[in-house]
Amino acid sequence: MLDSIVTSKTRVKLLLKFFSHNNSSYLRSLAKEFDESTNAVRVELNRLTDAGLLTSGEEGKTIMYRANNAHPFFQEIKNMVSKFLGLDQLLEQVVRRLGNVERAYIIGDYAKGIDSGTIEMVLIGKEIDQEYLEFLVNKTYEKVQRRIKVSVLEEELEEVGGLLVFG
Repeated sequence: MLDSIVTSKTRVKLLLKFFSHNNSSYLRSLAKEFDESTNAVRVELNRLTDAGLLTSGEEGKTIMYRANNAHPFFQEIKNMVSKFLGLDQLLEQVVRRLGNVERAYIIGDYAKGIDSGTIEMVLIGKEIDQEYLEFLVNKTYEKVQRRIKVSVLEEELEEVGGLLVFG
């Protein structure tokens, strides 16, 4: 859906990254995460920053980017991204009922702004109720008409990547 409205795939990825949750990141990390050249990411970061949708600030020698929550369209863009992901309210409910979930990520195509019909998630936490998780995956499929694939890790072994949507 977003890739039909916004013509740049890199821009879609950036909007999803920054407006899905309180994410912040820097150029090289984004280029690596999106598997894009630093120049392609820099061009889109500059466009979004010039439009006032993103803010940037130095943290040490690194320039960090984040969504500009003071922008007049911040809430509308955030709502559009949430609707695209289709998981904001469902995920909140799911995570609260599963046990000790520390973080939840959306990875794969949905994290890149592509609606492939499958939503891939990684949950990080201990003592997660697997039976209830399976029930919720099936229930969520009925609501959003998307297949849900969930991986559960007790601890984050390495940077998961994708979109942090909880934690």
